[in-house]
Amino acid sequence: MVTHRNKSSTDRGQKSAAEVQDANLVAAALLYDMASLQGTERSRFGYKRAAKAIARLNVPVADLVRAGTLREVPFVGPASARIITEFVTTGASPTVEAAIASAGKRAAIVAQRALRDGFLSHAMLAEALESPTAEGVVSTRDYRGDFQMHSTWSDGTETIAAMAQAALEMGHSCLGITDHSYGLPIARGISMAQAARQWLEVDELNARLAGRFRVFKGIEANILVDGHLDVQPEERALFDFVVASPHSQLRRTEDQTTRMVNAVKTCGVAILGHPRGRMFNSRPGVSADWDIVFEQAARRGVAIELDGNWHRQDIDYLLARRALEAGCIFALDSDAHSIGELRFSDYAIAHARLAGVPAERVINCWPDDRLEEWMRERHGRRGSSAKRGGARRAPRSAPTPRRPRRG
Repeated sequence: MVTHRNKSSTDRGQKSAAEVQDANLVAAALLYDMASLQGTERSRFGYKRAAKAIARLNVPVADLVRAGTLREVPFVGPASARIITEFVTTGASPTVEAAIASAGKRAAIVAQRALRDGFLSHAMLAEALESPTAEGVVSTRDYRGDFQMHSTWSDGTETIAAMAQAALEMGHSCLGITDHSYGLPIARGISMAQAARQWLEVDELNARLAGRFRVFKGIEANILVDGHLDVQPEERALFDFVVASPHSQLRRTEDQTTRMVNAVKTCGVAILGHPRGRMFNSRPGVSADWDIVFEQAARRGVAIELDGNWHRQDIDYLLARRALEAGCIFALDSDAHSIGELRFSDYAIAHARLAGVPAERVINCWPDDRLEEWMRERHGRRGSSAKRGGARRAPRSAPTPRRPRRG
């Protein structure tokens, strides 16, 4: 059992949920509300574009209102500026409230707002990364490498070598490559024969970067409806580590606790990837009793991922606090599909800091030898005699996976 127990949230000194006030995201959300009430696509597009601009600001929107420079932000027109100014000066927007009442869509707006809970704007990201925290809480200085990313072997846009070089330039010293498994053809999931060729490429890269950088051989497997994975047991054993992620049934309202617990219990699974599968402003993701899922993950040493992709931010700091109290360890990842997206790991770190997660509980901060031992334990192996290296050979014929229903 790898369960960790920590001090209470208040003892660790991080902000409570009520104290995390992201004014930029609230202002952007009001613009998204207005967009959903518009009768023409052109009007909807205008409000959405302004909302994205506010969410991506590097400075508090209130500063721009006070300085009279809000209209200098690209794509923020008079109507959007009025709504933002109302919010900054009064804490609400009478313009938006009147539009909701006139349209008679309050229930729909409330439901839509729930799809933005727990997300961070870029300004809040910067504040979370820079603000003082309790001693030991994870920071960018502790971060060694990213353990979910994709290359041209599946649906990424860069080679593994290019991603490794970019990560090296960011100051990282390792990464885990996790292209999609063969059960997700929409993402050009790789076969086991392709995986074997990928491992040869990784071996050559590791030999060239020895002493400076390490690439771990992973796979992002799909969690099927019953909680099984689309990668078979003998196949999972060939990878350094396995990320298990839901890519289907993401708009269902029924409870899927059993599905997620079964995935966590699966031999070889090291990371539960973007557990909810939510998407900003569009889908809520998996509904489950997350405290039960976290308890099972803690017992088995399976890391809970904070996926930093801006549109996912999954899990967020609110759920991360519950996972922390359950004794979980964490993976803070970018889910990058390009070099530019590697910076999404900062969002994962920001959520972890708001949740008060110690660096000791974050696999991305561990040295290689500890990572290797942890990965071996997830496969049911222990000790240096189980250490694996070199190229893997694929099975003669990979079993046909059960294809997940798309959600």
